[in-house]
Amino acid sequence: MTTNRDNKRPTKTGKIPLLSFFTGGGFLDIGFEQAGFEVLWTNEIDNVFASMYNFGMTLWRRSVIPGSTEALISARGNIETIYAPKILKDAFNGKKPPFFGIIGGPPCPDFSPGGKNRGGDGANGRLSKTYVNRICRIKPSFFVFENVSGLHRTKIHREFLYKLEETLEKNGYCLDLRILNSLEYGLPQNRERLFLIGIQQSLVKQCLGRIVKTCDRGWFQWPEPEYANAKESYSWPDIVPEGKRPSKSSKIPIELTVYSLLNRNNDPLKLLNGKDCFKPYSDKFDTIREGDTRRKSFKRLHRFRFSPTVCYGNNEVHLHPWKRRRLSVREAMRIQGIPDTYALPEDASLTAKFAIVSNGVPVPLGRAVARSIMSFFKDVRR
Repeated sequence: MTTNRDNKRPTKTGKIPLLSFFTGGGFLDIGFEQAGFEVLWTNEIDNVFASMYNFGMTLWRRSVIPGSTEALISARGNIETIYAPKILKDAFNGKKPPFFGIIGGPPCPDFSPGGKNRGGDGANGRLSKTYVNRICRIKPSFFVFENVSGLHRTKIHREFLYKLEETLEKNGYCLDLRILNSLEYGLPQNRERLFLIGIQQSLVKQCLGRIVKTCDRGWFQWPEPEYANAKESYSWPDIVPEGKRPSKSSKIPIELTVYSLLNRNNDPLKLLNGKDCFKPYSDKFDTIREGDTRRKSFKRLHRFRFSPTVCYGNNEVHLHPWKRRRLSVREAMRIQGIPDTYALPEDASLTAKFAIVSNGVPVPLGRAVARSIMSFFKDVRR
């Protein structure tokens, strides 16, 4: 992956260009770049996150293409004050290409059951509307809007989502949405995310060979899960009784267990961020049994089961299955599907590292969606 150092002009790679909003650590970007897209413009309001992105994405891109230039966040700031003309000028030198996309996941705490639940009126929630407004002004060929499942499943939030959809439909986009779980795509984490995809109506007609009304749904070919209904399809082990050894069913795919990411043969401690971990002070590290994830805090993973949703804060990180400590940053990154060649700077705080990891989209989930979009456009002349 290569771009000019000022991040303004795309190189002639022939890849579909993307603008990335709410970039964070760039995990959604990685998934799309792995699928063959090229991110040309990025946005992040948090300066600490932006610096971590610069470090991590530079390492990852150079592992893919040696000699790639330094990755830099294009625009640091709130998108409420970064307007469409400026974005287009910085991304494309003012010459908007005929075919490009926008991806992004607006902050989700106001729609999350574990958040403040303020919806579209919250400080974070209103950024979803701003994101939609930027899409309508920039008019990309397609876009991806990613968020928590609560935006669709909670009635009051769903009404807000409907209003966003109406705005996008009035601007000529055909929409489709789906809640996807990363566990069903080969990652040992139970994490649901809502994906709303919008494609210009004329392009949908061109790709499908038929007219799709902007109010229609179900026309997009979502990625097929590798492990459909994984939570219900297997007999997952329960809490390990005291004095007993944990057991794994031979019917459970090993790749759907955290053991596949933490075992000695695939040792994360030997990698960058592998030993970045909060010191264990509490007596609870000695008393909580493996697989006991019932409480809000101090959830101990089961080595032969998937992880609960990675959602860390206030130094609350899931406990290692068989060691007396919390997970390290590298172990948490693996549970998010982040490549081992991506790393976070040593001088960043542990709190910031865990926050940026847990805020992101699981890379395999983003990649699966990206591949479906790429497949949809395979016959489009660009």
